[in-house]
Amino acid sequence: MELSVNGVTIPAAAIEREAAGLEGGAGAEAAARRMLAIRELLLQRAGELGMLEDAAPRTRVAFASREAEEEIIGRVLAAEVTTPEPDEAECRRVFDAQPERWTTGDLVEASHILFAVTPGTPVAPLRARAETMLAALLVDPAAFAGEARAWSNCPSGETGGSLGQFGRGQMVPEFDRAIFGTTATGVLPELVHTRYGFHIVAVERRIAGRALPFEAVREQIAASLTARVQERALRQ
Repeated sequence: MELSVNGVTIPAAAIEREAAGLEGGAGAEAAARRMLAIRELLLQRAGELGMLEDAAPRTRVAFASREAEEEIIGRVLAAEVTTPEPDEAECRRVFDAQPERWTTGDLVEASHILFAVTPGTPVAPLRARAETMLAALLVDPAAFAGEARAWSNCPSGETGGSLGQFGRGQMVPEFDRAIFGTTATGVLPELVHTRYGFHIVAVERRIAGRALPFEAVREQIAASLTARVQERALRQ
């Protein structure tokens, strides 16, 4: 059965394709209809904001590819999602709560298995596969390198997922927070979610650094707080 969103018809065939990408299941069609409706509403909002060619309304625009749609949706989110800047007091509270977290010279030797999220990727099944593998590796960490070679979407998979040694700030903020926000070693018990997808991470070794004053890490804390607020706003 087709779907109508503010007068724009989404054909039944498109819904079936989207549901197939979600790997079936009782709720696949409902999830596909919801996802397509959300995409359509975002594209209609792009028309209202004058982001479409010749400021045409969504009802008269046909996109050349899914990538073109993704680019427009990204522009809508950038325009509509506001992220307030954290103030000095807020940054200071974060610093005072965990002063031991803010050090220089900290090094980590780690490996990862990346389940990459790309445009059109059905995220829920991908996450489920990552969580299944994580559960198995928590039981048998010795299998990590082999699984990385077989499944990781990162070039590091060829070397068993090894990222070598790295310090704070050398990885994307989401990954950095997950690695340096804990003192754990071995396979981390939770997936690490970044802009690239879902990561299973194993920390082989940690080399401690020295404490930094607040002034030296204020911008880093602000960037971390901003990223968290933006993530919540996007979900909403």
